[in-house]
Amino acid sequence: MEGVVFMDRFLDLLPLLIPLLLIQLTLQIYSIIDLIKREKVRFDNKLLWGAIIILFNVIGPVVYLVFGRSEKG
Repeated sequence: MEGVVFMDRFLDLLPLLIPLLLIQLTLQIYSIIDLIKREKVRFDNKLLWGAIIILFNVIGPVVYLVFGRSEKG
């Protein structure tokens, strides 16, 4: 019976979760593409920035876009 209640609650929240998931995915994809295209990033460690982007969901890409990109593309 608890599973049915959980599923009903999940289905009620699904319309709110879909936009958040799309924002997260868009930010991650954009950030990864930007990271791959850039020759230089701050702290000269693309692998570290890639891990931050992937592991920290919405916060990781935002941190990369604000702090990780070097002024010289």
